[in-house]
Parts: sequence; structure tokens; C-alpha cells
Amino acid sequence: MNLLSVNNVGKAYRTYRSEWQRIANWFYIPTKASTEHWVLRNINFSIRAGEAVGIVGQNGAGKSTLLKMITGTLEPTQGNVQVNGRIAAILELGMGFNPELSGRQNVYHAAGLMGFSTEQISDVMNEIEDFAEIGNYFDEPVRTYSSGMQMRVAFAVATAFRPEILIVDEALSVGDSYFQHKSFDRIREFQRQGTTLLIVSHDRGAIQTLCSRAILLENGSVLKDGAPEEVMDYYNAIIAEKENSTVQVRELADGSKQTRSGSGEASIASVQLCAENGQLVEFVSVGDRVSLKIKVAINDAVPELVVGYVIKDRLGQQLFGTNTHHMKTVLTDLQPGEVIEYRFAFDANFGPGSYSVAVALHANDVHIGSNYEWQDLALVFNMINISKPEFVGVAWVPPSLEYSR
Repeated sequence: MNLLSVNNVGKAYRTYRSEWQRIANWFYIPTKASTEHWVLRNINFSIRAGEAVGIVGQNGAGKSTLLKMITGTLEPTQGNVQVNGRIAAILELGMGFNPELSGRQNVYHAAGLMGFSTEQISDVMNEIEDFAEIGNYFDEPVRTYSSGMQMRVAFAVATAFRPEILIVDEALSVGDSYFQHKSFDRIREFQRQGTTLLIVSHDRGAIQTLCSRAILLENGSVLKDGAPEEVMDYYNAIIAEKENSTVQVRELADGSKQTRSGSGEASIASVQLCAENGQLVEFVSVGDRVSLKIKVAINDAVPELVVGYVIKDRLGQQLFGTNTHHMKTVLTDLQPGEVIEYRFAFDANFGPGSYSVAVALHANDVHIGSNYEWQDLALVFNMINISKPEFVGVAWVPPSLEYSR
């Protein structure tokens, strides 16, 4: 069953030559706007019960506008949104809070607007206060709060009662690290209990950890809808390639989607993972010394070349990355026809499982700007534990142990 359906939704902001024309438009009397700016157009998707979906896109793509229409705080210009269940939303920081009221008073006000009675709110007030952890400030005016304190109270009240649909905008990014962990733990618990999640974030890790699907908005339209890793790889590519003209996606033999982009002055000729004896390896024992060999072909004059790589787990979360800029090894004034082979040697201190490597060729410290080539899934390898004591997780960080009695 679909808990949420967005059907051909669009939002336009219009200006009129006179207030009379604006009023006439309210009553569906045909009038022509002097200007019309569409923020969103032809948005279609649905979300099933229990699904977790991330909404990503650059600033101005229409993410916040879409969420406001889903929550009913903004009317679409065209199309409709169907919601089958109670929504709890955390959108703009402190939205709906009265700065002159205390945190406790604002909880009654905000939860009342969500449809809960005073008695219901009183029953969970202690839990909200304990979760927010702002001490005596809970009974002080909200105008005295920091942004992080506002976030704590807003999240605590929005999640005091488990909703069918939980919508979280970028607001969580203002919280401190401790409260972010605490908030994500509650979100995961809601997911286990069947809550549908819709989250907007620029945090790749949050999207890929929490979500089973991601939707990419670009210029007010849905550009891509699919697996989080595939969508985030594509998003990363279009950030580097503002005109999107060189972004390519191809399906590999195992069904995964590889994203490539770049202007082509330099290209990735090969990527190999080798054991200490130089042999190519696909399976690596935990802790073994390996070398990542990246061969680069220079196709046009390149004033500066930086080569970098990122190792990701099977969910696409970045575990480690570096580049030759950070390693103080930048080559300059390269000419067409040159071939350079880089060898990055490291101990493979990763846990058992499947991993991938993304490789980037660019100038400066990051690939945004002069992106010669970016290639996700350039290499896939598997870690196995042959000789190490049993452990869990994605990193091999064995401790020393001392104890006293």
C-alpha cells in the first residue's frame, strides 16, 4: 500500500499587474500573470509503507518546497499529494515555535497543532523533556535558545508519538554530534516499527545508511530515482559537471550502475589491486599489505594533475579517501601521450565483506571544478578473514588489553 503519492505536482510563483487580478485568480477567474516562475514541475513518485526514501539535490532544486507541499503547509499549483497516515515533520528550524514561550509551552502548542490533546501531551511531557536534554532551559523562553537547543526540542516533540510518516529536512545538521547519534537511533527504531521515512540531506552517509531508495531533484524535476549509492554517485558527478553533458551511467555485468564523468584531458587507463608480490588480487585477507595501482593517460595538455581514490563499503559509504594533493605529490605541465602509473600502498584493515573503489583525476584539492575524470566502481574487491581473531564491523583496529583486579 502507498502511504504517500505525489501526482504530477508543480509549484509556480506568479506576479500580477494588480491585486484585483490576483484575487480573481483565487476564484478561478481566468487571469494572466505578468510573470511566472516554476520551482517544481511534473513531480511523480509514490512511497510504500515502511519504505525509507532520501531526497537529494543542489540548493534551489526544490526539495524544501516539495516537503512543504507534502506536509500541507504549501498548496501545489498543479497536481495533488495523497497521504494515507499521520505525518510528523521537522522542516525549518523552530518553525511554529513562539520565541516568547518556554520550551514546555511550545511543546503543548506544537503537539496540539499535530492533533494531540492536552492530556496526551502531558502524558509524554517528561519523555520529551528527558530526550531533549536541555535542563532548566526547558522552562525558559525559546528566544534564549541556541539553534541546537531548538533542534533538540523540535525533534523531541515531533517524535514523541510514532508517526506513520516521518519527514526530516536538513534541520538535524545543526545539532551536536551526540544529539545527531541519538536522533538517528530513534529514527532507526521507528523504521524497525514500520514508520515510513522521508529525509532530505546532503549527508551521503545518512542517506545511504537510513534509506533504501533515493530521489534526485535537479532544476525542479526528478532527475533520478533508484538505489541510494547509484543516485548519490550520479549526484556527485553532476556537482562536478554543472552542464551534465559528460555524465554517463552504464550497467556492469553484476547489474550495478557505474557513473563516470569528466572533461577528458586525462583519463583512467586501468585500476588494479595487487598483493605484496605484485599479483592481482580480488580477495584480500584482513590486514594484508596491498597496492592500488592507477594508470593515467594524458590526452591533452594538463597544467596540474591530482589523483585520488575513495574506498566504500557495500552500501556506498565512504570509509577512506585521499589524493595526491593531500599527499603533497602534484604533477604539473603534463603533455599529450604521457602515461603515469600511481601506486598507493596500504594495509587492508577492513572487515570481511565487499568493497569498491572510486577514482578521480582533477586539478586542485577536490574534483569540483577541473574534473578530468571521475569513475565510481572502478574496482571491486572482497575482504576475508583468514588469520585474525573474530571481530565485527568494517574496520580492523585491534586493541591491546590490560586489566587489574
